[in-house]
Amino acid sequence: MLVRRYSKRTIGSYLYWIRYYIRYNGKRHPAEMGAAQVFAFLTFLADQRQVSVATQKVVLNALAFLYNKYLEIPLGNLGTFNKATTPRKLPVVLTRGEIARLLKSMRGSPALIAALLYGSGLRRIEAVRLRVKDVDFDLMQLHIWSGKGNRHRITTLAPELVPALRWQIRQVALLLEQDLATEGYCGVRLPFALARKNPSAARSQAWHYLFPSTR
Repeated sequence: MLVRRYSKRTIGSYLYWIRYYIRYNGKRHPAEMGAAQVFAFLTFLADQRQVSVATQKVVLNALAFLYNKYLEIPLGNLGTFNKATTPRKLPVVLTRGEIARLLKSMRGSPALIAALLYGSGLRRIEAVRLRVKDVDFDLMQLHIWSGKGNRHRITTLAPELVPALRWQIRQVALLLEQDLATEGYCGVRLPFALARKNPSAARSQAWHYLFPSTR
């Protein structure tokens, strides 16, 4: 799955349901089973676990990957297994006044992250994965890499957030200065082969996370 560039969250979800499927069938090896066991498992999830439609689709995709891609055993026709019918929940949408009060009550990095979610349409995981280089003050844009579906995109940056973002970048610079003075500090994690192509990037401010972890 890593070779096929699946996201970490997708990999985690697939592995969870594949393990569940194996335990459900008495820890038999998947190669010893097939469409009949997958049919029974999907029906069990719908009838007994009452999972949502989206969850059942994820399970089906995980097991299809297990058999078709990994074991290279075609899963074949699953027949008409019971489909999940959990009704979709209506979204709760805050008013502009409620959002303003919510943001006003927050402080520090969480406040800035929440403002980015609202002002730039970011997902939570996209916000915490932002790096300093992804903030473009000249064009007032944010660069989002490997978002949902492993897609890249550019989104707008609200002018009201510029002072807070500049302050946040200064905090990253101060923290990096302390890290570089620490013996054994090897820098930030870089994507794919960049660490080999540009070893110095791991210790540059541009590649460090905009919201550094506390650990």
